[in-house]
Amino acid sequence: MSDSPERLEVWCAGEDWCPITTTATLIGKKWHPVIIHRLLESGPSGFNELKKNVDGISSKVLSDSLEDLQEKQLVDRAVISEQPFRVQYSLTERGESLEKVIMAMAEWGQNNLKAPSEPEGGIR
Repeated sequence: MSDSPERLEVWCAGEDWCPITTTATLIGKKWHPVIIHRLLESGPSGFNELKKNVDGISSKVLSDSLEDLQEKQLVDRAVISEQPFRVQYSLTERGESLEKVIMAMAEWGQNNLKAPSEPEGGIR
C-alpha cells in the first residue's frame, strides 16, 4: 500500500479541463489560497496566529474556511492542549503539494495587478 493520500474525485468526467476545474473548486474560495500561503510561509499555526496572518478575515470565515480545507484534506487540525484549549493547523502532504500553484498565483499577481487607485483628491 502506498503512503500517498487517496486521490480526490473530480466532479466532471473525461474532459481535459476537469482537473483544472476541480483544482479551482478546491482552492477557489476567496480566502483558501491565502490561508494555504500563510501556512506554507509560517508553518503550523494556532487559530489566533493564523487570523493575524490572514489580515482582514473574520473569525467565522476563518473557522469555516479551515473546516472546508480540512474536509478537502488540505489542512490538518491537531489539539495541542486541553487546558487551555489550543489547536494547531498545518498543511497536509496534499496541501503542501499546492506550493507551486500558490507561488505561481502570487507571481502572476505581482506581475499583472496593481493597487487600487486613490480617489480624486486623495483619501477621503
